[in-house]
Amino acid sequence: MINLKTILIVAPHADDETLGCGGTILRYIKEGHEVHWLLVTGMKEEFGFSTEQITIRNKEIDKVNKLYGFSSLNKLNFPPAALEKVSKGELIGAISKVVNAIKPDEVFTTYRNDAHSDHEIVYDAVMSCTKSFRYPFVKRVLAYETISETDFGLKPEDGGFRPNTFIDIGPFLQEKLNILEVFESEVGEFPFPRSRKSLESLAFVRGAQSNCNAAEAYFLIKEVI
Repeated sequence: MINLKTILIVAPHADDETLGCGGTILRYIKEGHEVHWLLVTGMKEEFGFSTEQITIRNKEIDKVNKLYGFSSLNKLNFPPAALEKVSKGELIGAISKVVNAIKPDEVFTTYRNDAHSDHEIVYDAVMSCTKSFRYPFVKRVLAYETISETDFGLKPEDGGFRPNTFIDIGPFLQEKLNILEVFESEVGEFPFPRSRKSLESLAFVRGAQSNCNAAEAYFLIKEVI
């Protein structure tokens, strides 16, 4: 019998959750777990986006939310590609409010050494919002890989993404890829990294590393048993 859990997927930008965790999300929801989506940034006219861009993105987010069947969608609407301009206290406070409301058993977040600065900033904020003495309900924290960001995180001091946890997503891979294609402006033709072929190939590689047909890979940050 599966012990049902509450899961929080933290995504700096809409599509990160699908790139890194799409198959896991589908599997967890299929198994009966309660899965919540936290979107840290969002498009607004004051951030330089047009009304048309905002409308299209909001429709994509709504469609993806329904396709997954998340228990909740939480939007913080901070400026994308500009989180360094947001005070740490404000960002941590906003994420903490969601974490305290949902009380997740598991939290998934981006890898700290990704190329995109938003990913690094979100990672640090999530670490502040999963401290065991303040958030004792959080028993597991994992960092996911985001193709086009994790693989381009070329910081000299970083040894690269070395996953130590794998989740079998074989039955859910094609559905994950279909959902990714909802984000039309973020997807391109191979060899563009955010392409169906690239993501499918990565899933097969991670599957080969873990004796599965297809898998998603994670770096386990913390686990309390």
